Amino acid sequence: MERAVLQHLYHVYNTASATAPNIGIGASLGSLPVLRHAEIETDWNWQAVALCERAAAAILLLLALPLLLVCALALGILSGRTPLIAHRRVGWRGAPLWMLKLRTMWVGDPRQGAGWIERIDDDGGPELKSAADPRVSCRFARFCRRHSIDELPQLWHVISGEMSLVGPRPVTRRELRLHYGAHAAEVLQAKPGLAGLWQISGRSRLTYAERCRLDLRLVRERSIPLYCAILLRTMPEVLHGKNSALPSNNRTAPCLPTVHRSGAERRRT
Repeated sequence: MERAVLQHLYHVYNTASATAPNIGIGASLGSLPVLRHAEIETDWNWQAVALCERAAAAILLLLALPLLLVCALALGILSGRTPLIAHRRVGWRGAPLWMLKLRTMWVGDPRQGAGWIERIDDDGGPELKSAADPRVSCRFARFCRRHSIDELPQLWHVISGEMSLVGPRPVTRRELRLHYGAHAAEVLQAKPGLAGLWQISGRSRLTYAERCRLDLRLVRERSIPLYCAILLRTMPEVLHGKNSALPSNNRTAPCLPTVHRSGAERRRT
């Protein structure tokens, strides 16, 4: 009986492998053409990548430390609050992640918190960014957001192994429930990252449905060439600061099961 079951499973596996579509050179992922290899990377490949990115994150954090200190001091003085926040997000495999950021949003009268970091357990999440958000009340804060300087403290999460340099951006439980739905578990199988496909394919101008589809592409089409290509595309995007905020008429939509963007969606971005 056991032998018959094993033979059936082997037949099913061979049939699925034979009918699976092959992806060649130039498979389009978002706006990024990706060179796909026929072989599948082993766990050893990704373990090596994880070690390299931890070392790279440590070096980058040391190099960025003077800039971070100046920005943290300036934002602390401007806001009258702690210069850093730790916002609760959903991390790798559903683990809680207190994601570090420089504080670039504040409202109301200044209030002095204890220490350098304020923890914010707001399940509502940041939602989509708007260029007219009243909480971003000074030019320096807008500059930090435009060029992702406020995200630099997340290099610490890469060093600690909670995040990767490349992966789906961590979101809140509410965002997962409303916009990722049945695909949430699949997206959470990858470590959240500082950069991903939708950060180089429109950033904040994308709808949640488009973000979800690109996150699914990143998880399903994961490869080392794609990882490296996203890293190379991220730096110009950050330096130029394009698409860091969306128009006020941008609308959200539930995630669709398909991973392909339609022509109308590409025109909208």
